[in-house]
Amino acid sequence: MSQFNQTLPPTPPQNNPGRKNNSIIYWVVILILFTGCLYLFMSKNKMAEDNNNLLKQKQQQVDSIKNDRSTLQAEFDAVSAKVDQLESQKSKLDSALQGDKSQMMQLQARIRSILSKGNATKEELKNAREMITSLNDKTKEYEAKIAELEKENKVLTGKNKVLTKERDSTVAKNIALKQAGSVLHASNIRMEPIHLKRNGKEKETTKAKKVNELRITFDIDENRIAESGSKQVYVRIIGPDQSVLSSTANGSGSMNIINGDQLLFSVMKEIPLIQGQPVRDIVIDWHQDGNYLKGTYNIEIFNEGYKVGSGNVTLK
Repeated sequence: MSQFNQTLPPTPPQNNPGRKNNSIIYWVVILILFTGCLYLFMSKNKMAEDNNNLLKQKQQQVDSIKNDRSTLQAEFDAVSAKVDQLESQKSKLDSALQGDKSQMMQLQARIRSILSKGNATKEELKNAREMITSLNDKTKEYEAKIAELEKENKVLTGKNKVLTKERDSTVAKNIALKQAGSVLHASNIRMEPIHLKRNGKEKETTKAKKVNELRITFDIDENRIAESGSKQVYVRIIGPDQSVLSSTANGSGSMNIINGDQLLFSVMKEIPLIQGQPVRDIVIDWHQDGNYLKGTYNIEIFNEGYKVGSGNVTLK
C-alpha cells in the first residue's frame, strides 16, 4: 500500500510542434505581403515616372511643333509680304510675269493650308518648310525679272522722254513759226494833222496850234498764214515829250508784248481779215482835248504782241 501512496515526480512540459509551425507560416505570409506591397509600390512609382517622362516627351513634341509652326508662320508671312510687294511693283510692268505669279500663289495657298491646321504633323510642317524655301527661291527669281523689266522700262522711258522732248520742241517751233507767220504786217503808214473848220470841212495842217485831230492811215499786207477773222491792232501815239497819248474816250489801255512787258496804247482797232488778202486804207482818228505840242509824233502799231509798223509826223 505504501508503494502506491508514494508521490510521483512532476512530468516536464512538452513542446507543441503545431503552434510553432503556425508562427512560421504567419511570418512567411507577412514577408510575402510586405514584398508584394514593396513591389507594387516600386512598380507604381516606376509607372508614374514612366508616365511623367512620356508626358514630358509629348509636351516637348507639342512645344517643338508649336515652335516650328511659329517659325514657319513668320517665314511665310515674310515671304508673302515680299510677294505682295513685288506683285504691286509688277502690276506696273509687263504681263509676262503672270505665270510666275500663278505658281507663287499656288505655293502660298498650300502653305497657308498646312499652317492653318491645329494638328499639323511634323511631316506636314516639313513639307511646309520645303515649300517656303521654294517660294523664297521663286520670289528671288521674280524680283530679278522685275528688276530687269524696270531697267528695260527706264531705258524705254528715257528714249520716250528724248523723243517727247524732240517732238515737243518741234511742235513748239512749228507753233512759234506759225504764230510769227500769222502776225500781221502794217505798211504805208501815214499820219495827217487835221484842222476842222467852222463849216465842218477838214484841212491838213502842220501847225500844232491849229490841229484838232490826228488821222492815222495804214495798210495790212497780205498774209497767207493768218486765219480769216477779226484781228486786233494796237496803236501807240508818242508825243514830243515821249509820253503816250491816252484818252478814256478813245479806249486807251495797256497791252502785253512778246517779251512779257506791258505797254500803254492809245487806241485799239478791230480789223476784218480775209486769209491771203490785204486790207487797204485803215483809218484811225485821234481826238485830243487841249492843244497839241510842237515836235515829232511817233506812231507804233502792234499785233499779237509784236511791233508790226511805225511812222511819224512833225508839227510846227
